[in-house]
Amino acid sequence: MAVTGQERTRPKPPSAGKRAPNWRRPVWLDATGEWVRDRVRLLESPLATHHVLLGTTAMLVVIGLVMVLSSSSVESLTEKGTPYYYFRNQATFAVLGAVVLMIASRVPARLWQRLALPALFASAFLQLLVFVPGLGKSVGGNRNWIHVGSFTAQPSEAAKVALVLALALALSRRREQLGEPGKLVGAMLLPVGLTVGIVLLTKDLGTALIMMVIVAVMLWVAGVPAKWFALAGAGGALLATLLVVTSENRVGRVKDWLVGTADTQGLSWQPVQGKYALASGGWWGLGLGASREKWSWLPEAHNDFIFAIIGEELGLPGTLTILALFGVLALVTLRLVRRSGNFYAKLAVAGFAAWILGQATLNVAVVLSLLPVIGVPLPFISAGGSALVLTLLGMGILLSFARAEPGAPEAIRTRESVVARSLAVLPRRTPTQRTRTTKGS
Repeated sequence: MAVTGQERTRPKPPSAGKRAPNWRRPVWLDATGEWVRDRVRLLESPLATHHVLLGTTAMLVVIGLVMVLSSSSVESLTEKGTPYYYFRNQATFAVLGAVVLMIASRVPARLWQRLALPALFASAFLQLLVFVPGLGKSVGGNRNWIHVGSFTAQPSEAAKVALVLALALALSRRREQLGEPGKLVGAMLLPVGLTVGIVLLTKDLGTALIMMVIVAVMLWVAGVPAKWFALAGAGGALLATLLVVTSENRVGRVKDWLVGTADTQGLSWQPVQGKYALASGGWWGLGLGASREKWSWLPEAHNDFIFAIIGEELGLPGTLTILALFGVLALVTLRLVRRSGNFYAKLAVAGFAAWILGQATLNVAVVLSLLPVIGVPLPFISAGGSALVLTLLGMGILLSFARAEPGAPEAIRTRESVVARSLAVLPRRTPTQRTRTTKGS
């Protein structure tokens, strides 16, 4: 008997006593897939940039407060008689910075463009105050602090905010002329001269390097021809070399970084102790609060070298967490640059991102001995009141631009209307009920 093709391909029934396999998807796998899809949809929301920026900033500030308390407790107890002195100062400025951030985030994005020039001249005035006898204060050979009674502040931190706002305004106004060298220099002259120029006069090389990074990134985003970056880079390298060779302290640090030295008690003391901290922490760290280097071994343990204490106490997971959070900031600011419809907003967002991420990169590179000791704090983490408040101001301005992202204003109005309707349906007591309650009490 001939066998047809249909009969040859027919599947055989399961043998007696054996159950057919169940190929249904597990319930937990479907639930996980749905959870992942929900998270992806949240990232596609117009307000995702705002929420991620705010959440990441809050996490960095909280970690910074914990680490300032841990790294400064010994020095604070020795100098001030209480282990909480530096922590209380940092917490106070963190609260002030949070208020500044919330106010700045509610300022309309277009208003920051109008405030650019007033901010530039105000920051220049504050920077010039460091040269006033009795008011300015020199630290580490740099005259970059204002000292009034027990209050100290670093005006160059405000100059970073002013530089971003003013340079974005100048470049956006001459957008069509940025390919002409004369027009480009003319656009940069006022904002760069009143910020970077004055910082160079105070001999603060670290802050000047951060500002140069800000200028370079903003010019790149503005579309300046690449051929001009080679010339500007050569000029910047020459200027940095002049600043180094005119300072005996900087020459010693650069020489020690390049060729090494056996004098671990001199200029090499701080970077060597920083590496000891990272090495003693190992993979998993000694535990929060268990640092050995903070016992007067590592200078600036709660400031410029706080990343070393994080590595010592929290190990590799702690340092990678900090790097991951700054990586999230990099991605979300890149998203904001791409989604911003205003050219001024694109430049300003790029400038603030270059400031925070560039400064974090320099700080970590110094702690890892990839660069000579420069003296820049780790944003959000290192102790320093004026630096923390003004960094949070910069983040508030970024949040303001995020609230103006396409689709975000409509989403904010929708959310506010939903909240208003929810509050409107809450039961309210009548005047008679309120009178009865009062009498019964």
